[in-house]
Amino acid sequence: MFSLARLSCFIAVAEELHFGRAAERLHMTQPPLSRQIQQLESELGVQLIDRTSRSVTLTAAGTAFLPDARRILSLSESAVLTVRRVPAGDLGTVVVGFTGASAHAVLPRLLEAARDTLPDVKIDLREMVTSVQIDALTSGELDLGLIRPILTRPGIDTRPIHHENLVAALPQGHPLAEQDHLTVEDFDDQPVVMYSPVDARYFHELLISTFTIVGASPRYVQYVTQVHTMLVLVRSGLGMALVPESAQTMHPEDVVFRPVTSVRDRPVQMNAAWRADNRNPALQRIMNDVLPQHEWN
Repeated sequence: MFSLARLSCFIAVAEELHFGRAAERLHMTQPPLSRQIQQLESELGVQLIDRTSRSVTLTAAGTAFLPDARRILSLSESAVLTVRRVPAGDLGTVVVGFTGASAHAVLPRLLEAARDTLPDVKIDLREMVTSVQIDALTSGELDLGLIRPILTRPGIDTRPIHHENLVAALPQGHPLAEQDHLTVEDFDDQPVVMYSPVDARYFHELLISTFTIVGASPRYVQYVTQVHTMLVLVRSGLGMALVPESAQTMHPEDVVFRPVTSVRDRPVQMNAAWRADNRNPALQRIMNDVLPQHEWN
């Protein structure tokens, strides 16, 4: 099989139609250049170049072979550049898990920053609750998780990347919706849509502690896992709710959002999580160049 070096020699001669200029272009002398062309013709079993004392021309076979030679050489150069980019993390795939709430709070900024910084790294998204993400990180199914800080597991590293406030979500026309802001105490003895203690444990425990601190005792009328489901139930008039402020970007009809005082400042936390022994170069670039060392707030 012919070498890439012989292809380069043939292309130079074919384009210059002069062995002297082609040799100069390749920084070599004419004798080894002539030998490269002869060896290539021998390997192909056809004559590519007609050479006389007065001129150099391509044969019909040489003319037909030139575009393929250029294509082969270009592909080989591209392949070398591509394979070198993988260890540097400029090229590859990062499988990212996210919760429904993080899709509004963090995910859009992550994807935008990744497109700008690492346009040739593919982000493969998987929607999972936090507990499932931890299992997927442990098994290697995920490279990166966007999780709530409720679980720790040996070998999984985490870093806070976002904090936000809680806001009240009320059905339009609710008497409390007329107020500019609410307090946690306003939830006392009110029908409230609550987070599941199993599948949305982080938010469940956060709200339990928030209500307990001020002595409020809401009446929990339904338990759900996802914020968007909670807003649907609020819209239906089933009750009010406390949700992350990023939920406002969903713009649900007939749902009114109000800030809540007497709540700890930005209590809702989002962490990035990854396996400490993950050696995916693209993940390393995401962690170093895309995810902020300081939080997205």
